[in-house]
Amino acid sequence: MALVFGYGSLADPGAGRPHRLAGWRRVWGVAMDNRITIPGYKYYLDPEGGRPAVHVAFLDVVPDAGAAVEGRAIEVEDLAPLDARERNYRRVEVGGIWVYVGLEAARERFAAGPTVVSRAYLDGVRAALGPAFEPEPEVPVMDLTRVDVPAA
Repeated sequence: MALVFGYGSLADPGAGRPHRLAGWRRVWGVAMDNRITIPGYKYYLDPEGGRPAVHVAFLDVVPDAGAAVEGRAIEVEDLAPLDARERNYRRVEVGGIWVYVGLEAARERFAAGPTVVSRAYLDGVRAALGPAFEPEPEVPVMDLTRVDVPAA
């Protein structure tokens, strides 16, 4: 059994227990390219059913000695499916718990833009984290519908 730190979409209040990750800060800084279809992943549609040519952003954590991130410590039996799901991140061990940290390529996509946040993702993270949620996105928030792509 492994412990994983959930600080975004993994921070389901019904899973795990509260956990504080000292020395890290939550940021908006990882993105996927919505123009590319990857088997076993996802893409997003706008309200008209079109597929916007944007990078869709997700939360990330970065080292910051003076900060701490509130989230959830979740017991995971098999890390392989989670590693596949978190394809924009690498898994690193921090003080006995696994943390998904943004890949440089995913951070570059975020910076390259145009970058947006899915309103459903934002609302889900706000609901999961409650008052611990921060920071607000500095990029536009769009109403997007997630489409899961079947594995090849």
